[in-house]
Amino acid sequence: MKPNSKYFEKIRIRPDRKAGAEPEAPRCQWDGCEQPAPHRAPVGRDREGEYFRFCFEHVREYNKNYNYFSGLKDGEIARFQKEAMTGHRPTWKIGSGGTGHAAADFAPFRSGHAAYYRRLGDPFNLFGDAKAEARKPAVRRLKPLEAKALETLGLGENATGAEIKARYKTLVKRHHPDANGGDRGSEARLRDVLQAYRLLKQAGLC
Repeated sequence: MKPNSKYFEKIRIRPDRKAGAEPEAPRCQWDGCEQPAPHRAPVGRDREGEYFRFCFEHVREYNKNYNYFSGLKDGEIARFQKEAMTGHRPTWKIGSGGTGHAAADFAPFRSGHAAYYRRLGDPFNLFGDAKAEARKPAVRRLKPLEAKALETLGLGENATGAEIKARYKTLVKRHHPDANGGDRGSEARLRDVLQAYRLLKQAGLC
């Protein structure tokens, strides 16, 4: 482009500022103060977003005496603080949905619910059959004394109540003094069987 081109006439040039010059700050709004006011201070309640401009000394003095709740009664202050916990938004009881009626049950549509996957389909059974899982008997974890009692009766940890009772009757008949001629060793064994059966019965296993 030539220096004397007609396009130069259409170029707008922003006037240069003096080197190192900064925009002037507004004057302090404190009565009688002529200092620059780079600091802002809130005007007050119901005038959010509006600010006074003060110098450092006067903004510190203003903030020291500032009270957002000035002129409010104690009850109004307490209500404001309570509503502030929810961001001053309306609230309602859980399940009412804000209408006073019970909220619809969206539990089956939550991503973690088995019905959600059944609705989408699970051809490879990645998530398992919920009904089959429900039909499985609950596996009870035995306490150490319960496991020792079953071991005393010669049974495994998965023994049923009927098996425990049948085994108990068999051992009582075998180690009863009338059946073994008063053998002392048999009496000690019978005592262990009786204690083991009593513990399992108290635990609800038989």
